[in-house]
Parts: sequence; structure tokens; C-alpha cells
Amino acid sequence: MRILVTGGAGFIGSHVVDAYRGLGHEVAVIDNLVRGSERNINPDARLFVGDIRDRDFIAPVFSGFKPEVLNHHAAQMDVRRGVREPYFDADVNILGSVVLLEEAVTHQVRRVIYASTAGAAYGEPEAFPVTERGAVNPITPYGISKHTVEHYLYTFSQLYRLSYVVLRYGNVYGPRQSCQGESGVFAIFAETMLAGMQPVLYGDGTKLRDYVYVDDVARANVAALLRGDGQIFNIASGIPTSDLEVFDIVRSLLKRDDVQPTFAQKRPGEIDKICMDISKAQTFLGWTPEVTLADGAKRTVEFFQRKARNAAASVSTCEPTNGGPNGAD
Repeated sequence: MRILVTGGAGFIGSHVVDAYRGLGHEVAVIDNLVRGSERNINPDARLFVGDIRDRDFIAPVFSGFKPEVLNHHAAQMDVRRGVREPYFDADVNILGSVVLLEEAVTHQVRRVIYASTAGAAYGEPEAFPVTERGAVNPITPYGISKHTVEHYLYTFSQLYRLSYVVLRYGNVYGPRQSCQGESGVFAIFAETMLAGMQPVLYGDGTKLRDYVYVDDVARANVAALLRGDGQIFNIASGIPTSDLEVFDIVRSLLKRDDVQPTFAQKRPGEIDKICMDISKAQTFLGWTPEVTLADGAKRTVEFFQRKARNAAASVSTCEPTNGGPNGAD
């Protein structure tokens, strides 16, 4: 298949690209490289650098690559920025997605796989764990914008027979995750401790999240190529884990028992607990998470340890430039 992955230079999207390439699919990536990195891109994937809102950029990509499947991961994904700048959040996540869907119809894309959000969409759940039929009550602009695209997908399927699958992610973690943003708690704790600083926990540390390893998420995107037409699936572990539990896991793996957390006021837009029912994905996608939290945490922490060692080696071996004794202009 020819698969176009938006956001394919980002944390989750790049793992999805790797999974598709591993199966021999032809893959192209759209990314503006604001949060993504060229280092993440599979060497066998084509890269188009640009903004999903720019139709003059998007249309030639579709007409030239002729994708059979659109996998849509590109997004304004900073919940805090969405609170500060709701117009920008809606512009990227809603209008950018509409541009992609219109081009998908124009260029006869067979299927759209959309990366949505679970916790930010459901809000504070009325029932626990949350099924896909649970009330959708987002309490942030980000949750609103990500969920709104699900309605556009349904409408386009009715108007134009566009096939689609929605994957509502829990808290995804793993290698390549960025410590920038509130969702990357494994990355935040690991990089903070490796830098010799104290991690900050917002609230009292008892907030519950549903963590799922990025390789398992990539496998769900593979399953969605052929299954789940017109359906919405929770992609998570189905196991609630507190902030303090994650902190203790990372601290133990880094052998930093001397590090203690600091606590700060809970931030606006954060829910207290979320855990997803994943039985629908197990039944209709034939998908179930395979990587335990213990194993996934170990792999993730090892990634950040290697990253820290490589950064230290790079600093120690670099030569000064003509800009001055420290290489600065």
C-alpha cells in the first residue's frame, strides 16, 4: 500500500511509519518539523515538509504520491497551549484536518486512520473504565478539537463513502518521546532526574492515567489498515497508574533513590483519573497491548540514558568554531 502519514516525524507517528515500512508498505511523511525531528524519520520514507493547513502544499503531495491510505497524526498536541490559544488549536486540529479530508476525497484515498485522544475527549469519566460509548465531555480546547474531527470523518463517510478508523489513545510513552508537554511524564521524569534535578508532580501525585507503549500503538495502526471500518477504538492498556507510581518506577530504574519529587498546584484542564476499556479493540481489531508497564518503562529509560550519554559525548568532543571560545557567535 501507499500510505501518507501526517506527523510522521513525531514521537508516535515515526513509530507508525517504522511499522508500516517493516511490512513493506510505501510510506511518505508530512511534517512541519516544529515538534518532530528528521532524526526520527525512517530512511526509506519520503519526507514532505510543510503545514497541513496549506492547501497549496498539501494538494501536490496527494496528487504526486497518490496515497491509498491517509494516517493522520499531525496536530497541535500541547493541551496547555490549547488553553492559552484556542483559535490556534482549532485552526490546526480542525481546519488542518478538513483540508486533508477534502484532498483525500479529491484524490480517491481509500481509507483514513485518525489518531484521536481518549482522556482529553472523555473528560472526567462518569464510569470507570471508559468505553467508546462513554460520554464525551472535553474540558480543554484540545479535547474539543480532536473530537470534532471524528464528526467530520463520519460526515465524510456518509457523503463520500470515505472509509475511516478512529484510534483514541491513552497516555502513550516510549523512546523518542519529548519531555516538552504535560503528557510525556516518562520522558519528563527521566530527563529531569538524569539532569540531576527534582521532577515536579502537579497535584498530589494520585492522578490516574492509562499508559500504553508506543510499539503497541504502532501495531494498532497496522491492524487498522484492514479492520474496524467506521469504528472508534480505545487504544490503551486498561490499567490505571498514578503519577507517583511512574515516578517511583523511573527513579528505581535510574537508581536514584535520593531523588524526591516536588509538588505543585494541579493545572487547569487536567482530569483526576482515566482508564479505558479496550475490549472493543481486542474484538474487532484483533489488537491487545503486549508490552507491560515494567518492560516498557525499562526500554524508555534506557533510551533516555543513551540519549544523555550521546549528548555528553558530543559536548566533550566538539571543537570550538570561529565564533568564540565556546563556539557561540
